[in-house]
Amino acid sequence: TTRKRKKSLLLLPHSESPGGQTDGEAPKRSVQCQSSESVHKSLSKDESFSPYFSMRDDAVRLTHSFFDQPCVHLAKAFLGKVLVRKLADDKELRGRIVETEAYLGGEDKASHSAGGKRTERNTAMFMEPGTIYVYPIYGMYLCMNVSSRGEGAAVLLRSLEPLSGQDVMRGLRAAKRKEGAKTLKDKELCNGPSKLCQALDIQRCFDRRDLATDTDVWLEREPEDDSVCDREVVSAPRIGVESHGEWAMKPLRFYLRGHPCVSVLNRDAERQMGSQSCTDSSVLGLCKTERTV
Repeated sequence: TTRKRKKSLLLLPHSESPGGQTDGEAPKRSVQCQSSESVHKSLSKDESFSPYFSMRDDAVRLTHSFFDQPCVHLAKAFLGKVLVRKLADDKELRGRIVETEAYLGGEDKASHSAGGKRTERNTAMFMEPGTIYVYPIYGMYLCMNVSSRGEGAAVLLRSLEPLSGQDVMRGLRAAKRKEGAKTLKDKELCNGPSKLCQALDIQRCFDRRDLATDTDVWLEREPEDDSVCDREVVSAPRIGVESHGEWAMKPLRFYLRGHPCVSVLNRDAERQMGSQSCTDSSVLGLCKTERTV
């Protein structure tokens, strides 16, 4: 029982921990798919785009071949790609992935699939690469992962940079917050795994869907996409896995150095990287000489 309760906490950043609740409290109810049209239908269309990345109308949807790579490689490859969520009214929300975590399967003591354990909840981790794994924590939050190559391996999507639909995202986030709470800034909309699920209306029923073929959520890159340069990717220990011994310290969290939408900065890891950076990259590391996809 203790082990199960500890696992229910995995991947929840401290900043998202709900106050006044017992750690590891079992979910009180299942989250059902439902339309959020009442939340976002009346909101104005937001056409503001990322100041850090260009937006292209002819973006390319990523297919199974992209997801079929080792977990760490996939976690890094996600950086800079665009997660798209199509709502019931056909409005599309977009966010650039700026932070991920890799969970390596059976050997990884911090993974839900540690020791090769299969359960009804973590089935998606053992399915084909690109399978969405959504699970609840504390009975009120969700986290979205994507399976990779490797038995029981998956990547947690931790943070996004909102690109379009920010007003809708803000409304979806507000529906889950206390009345009278301050208005969220754009950089606060998706800067955590549960926050991005709220902002993009990722629901529990998305679990086990195929990100390469689904019609409600998918991943894109631009046709002339220049992959994020490794020298601009910070590698640091994962968040919320401190009780898992040596695995707590493995640098399996990846984020874009200097990006304001990252959930938790690791200054020590950034200092160890030094001042070296790509000479022909943008401020956030789109390197034209190191393509990984």
